[in-house]
Amino acid sequence: MKLLLDQDVYTVTERFLRDIGHDVVTAKEIGCSQSADSDLIVKAQEQGRILVTRDRDFGNLVFVKGLNAGIIYLRVLHSTLSK
Repeated sequence: MKLLLDQDVYTVTERFLRDIGHDVVTAKEIGCSQSADSDLIVKAQEQGRILVTRDRDFGNLVFVKGLNAGIIYLRVLHSTLSK
């Protein structure tokens, strides 16, 4: 699966996704770490990727404003991650 990770996704999650074989790029790697949420959605669409984020604001962009995008919203707390 081709994934674009928002800057708020933990490094351990990034490593896990890469280790199990996903094609992962981060917002930082493509120069989008400070981009607006809507711009990040567009970048994911352009690259044929699913956006992975911990940011609830993306729900508003997809469901209320109707931006057509694949988004995975993670509800992972740093304290629940195993080292």
